[in-house]
Amino acid sequence: MTDKQTVTIARGDGIGPEIMQATLAILDAAQVPLDYEEIEVGEKVYLSGDTSGIAPEAWDVLRRNKVLLKGPITTPQGGGYKSLNVTIRKTLGLYANVRPCVSYHPFIQTKHPVMDLVIVRENEEDLYAGIEHRQTNQVTQCLKLISRPGSEKIVRYAFQYAREHNRRKVSCFVKDNIMKITDGLFHQVFKEIDLEFPEFQGESWIVDIGAARLADTPEQFDVIVMPNLYGDIMSDIAAQITGSVGLGGSANIGDSCSMFEAIHGSAPGIAGQDIANPSGNLLGAVMMLVHLGLAEHATTIHNAWLKTIEDGVHTVDIYREGNSKQKVGTQGFAAAVIERLGQMPSVLKPVDYNVKVPQPAKREFGYTTRPRAHKDLVGVDVFLDNDGIDPNVLGEKLSAIETDALHLVLITNRGVKVWPKGFPETFCTDHWRCRFRASTPNNTITHDDVIDLLKRISDAGLDFIKTEHLCNFDGKPGYSMGQGE
Repeated sequence: MTDKQTVTIARGDGIGPEIMQATLAILDAAQVPLDYEEIEVGEKVYLSGDTSGIAPEAWDVLRRNKVLLKGPITTPQGGGYKSLNVTIRKTLGLYANVRPCVSYHPFIQTKHPVMDLVIVRENEEDLYAGIEHRQTNQVTQCLKLISRPGSEKIVRYAFQYAREHNRRKVSCFVKDNIMKITDGLFHQVFKEIDLEFPEFQGESWIVDIGAARLADTPEQFDVIVMPNLYGDIMSDIAAQITGSVGLGGSANIGDSCSMFEAIHGSAPGIAGQDIANPSGNLLGAVMMLVHLGLAEHATTIHNAWLKTIEDGVHTVDIYREGNSKQKVGTQGFAAAVIERLGQMPSVLKPVDYNVKVPQPAKREFGYTTRPRAHKDLVGVDVFLDNDGIDPNVLGEKLSAIETDALHLVLITNRGVKVWPKGFPETFCTDHWRCRFRASTPNNTITHDDVIDLLKRISDAGLDFIKTEHLCNFDGKPGYSMGQGE
């Protein structure tokens, strides 16, 4: 007899308790050897005064059991409440978000009947680092953080996932024709790790044309790996064009802990009506069973679900006259899946998680430690808040207070050069980037040189709001060049 494993469950808000009840009923009927330890997360916790949406003592439960099956939650509007999903992902290091997107033609309507792909999304950094500031009266900023370790971990995970699940190709979506340093790093890491997996066809796409191709001909993709924001957007689009976001489950994988859930929200407008589709939550649970090594149970449940879909037993969100045969509620759908445990679909492709792909002696999802590059400070970008000033006047004022170590070479407004020789048609806000470069014999400066410059700028009555150091790493610029520089 298999020893039972304990997993954490959180029923969530809105339709969460209903779809969790249906999911657990199916798992119990399939005699999955699991025990459950429940925690409270979401709206009740938020409204009790904890802006994170999770009580402090719940973290101990999560870290002890290492696996969480979570229902969707409702985040109250206003009040500075943080996204619970983002909090859990980043606190527990759940760096990989995995979303299979499969069409179930002809039983669920879709324009893409042979779609079967997986999106692997980086889960911790990019713009989701959440570092934002209002810098002037007119301008706000959000910092886009892409790290080499974070990129290596997610890209290597995507290739390893493809190997373990008998996939044929891994594609990378980035925008490094514009963001040459941040997305450029992600793309470079992809190309490096692609060489470690010679059995796969690796390819790269600029995200806009890649998104267009995904929406038009998704069958040309298999596994797609992306930075956080693109992955968030594209995984929802991909799920929807399969036929319904309500069918999507997802996994959030870390080195020690993992979380499984539906991809949809809490839908409070239909809560308590027994009409919600539990499929996303159930398929998230199937991914959890595979993760736990319960491949036989995962196979049995998933095939029973496929047979239910194939038999036309559908909840209202996917029910179509002439296509569906029986409209059921949340618990009725669960009962239909339970009735079909042990059965196989005859039209839809059955799954078999018992098939094992030979693995290397050690699975490597981590990153390679590299020697630190030699860093030279060669300049500084000083950002100013100044409303209504003519850029030529600003250039004259800053040129007049140059130091012996630093001279002004460029002023931009929203990234566009406005000094020297800017165009009068360029629209300017109150947010100015003023680039100073080293004028020393060795072309390097010190922190004291920067402080001296800032003191002069302040004494001139100019409001500096931030600085960014310009550094060379092993002699190569670690910053983007300004237009016309």
